[in-house]
Amino acid sequence: MSLALKEAWKYQVLTCPNPAVGAVVVSACGKILSIAAHQKAGRPHAEVIALQEAYAQLTGDNFILELHDSAEIHNYLLKHHNGCFRGCDLYTTLEPCAHVGKTPACATLISSLQLADVFVGATDTNEEAQGGNTLLRSCGVAVHEGILEKECNELLLPFRKYLEGGFVFFKWASRLDGSTHGGTISSLESRKLVHQMRDVCDLIVIGGNTVRTDRPRLDARLVKGKAPDVLIYSRSKEFDQTIPLFNVPDRKVIVSASLEQIQNYRCVMIEGSEALFMQTRAYTDMYLSFIAPKFAKSDGFRNVEAEFEILSEQKVGDDIMAWMILKDS
Repeated sequence: MSLALKEAWKYQVLTCPNPAVGAVVVSACGKILSIAAHQKAGRPHAEVIALQEAYAQLTGDNFILELHDSAEIHNYLLKHHNGCFRGCDLYTTLEPCAHVGKTPACATLISSLQLADVFVGATDTNEEAQGGNTLLRSCGVAVHEGILEKECNELLLPFRKYLEGGFVFFKWASRLDGSTHGGTISSLESRKLVHQMRDVCDLIVIGGNTVRTDRPRLDARLVKGKAPDVLIYSRSKEFDQTIPLFNVPDRKVIVSASLEQIQNYRCVMIEGSEALFMQTRAYTDMYLSFIAPKFAKSDGFRNVEAEFEILSEQKVGDDIMAWMILKDS
């Protein structure tokens, strides 16, 4: 389950409006056959990708790896599995879905493949998709719940906040000395990941001084994605309209001394440093930091006092990416 969690955190937010989910398939003799995660809404769920890759390992039939549509993978597995999963176990961070939406129901597929046991981290609280564990048991599948349940529920925090009305996270990049200014900080890989996040976000919040100094575009050009709306938090509404962010097609730019507009959006990324960090604490559900292995002669979060609980950390390019929550939240 820890392997499934680690894989799922790589795609946190990128799956919006779906939850981030990881899955692992283990053979009857204890060999790990596949580790997979849901990567984007509309694409195959984690369990389907894990079963797809495990099938190729078990049978040597690599044609299935050329399939990318979830329904096609489902149908291929149902037609060709020939009992190859008998004795295998499936680990998934979230209860398999029991409904048919943009993709077929995972629980229905799993129940037909003769797996030995299914280990589930968190139960699904989404009324539209829940019921997978019950469906599996009704088909004679042994289901074990609550595996690393706390960690799996932490993974689901953004999704559950989204269902409640909206998820807000604060993102920053810093060097090892805490500095956040003075040119490009994070690696190209980290910047591409942030652009992927912008592509699924509805709104970016940024401070007025940062707009004036950095003159950003705040789009998703590195991944050819869409540009979300922008809320510039500023008392003054005077800005140079040639700043690139004002000239992105199909974008709404709001300049306001209030942060209340955040509540009108479902997935919000705040990009900033010290001042904006302090102003947005009441709105922020989670924090995302990219730490670059560098030093610089500039100021950073020098006047902020905060203690975090790290939920996930892993390397992205040369940087360390950490998802966190405030310990006093």
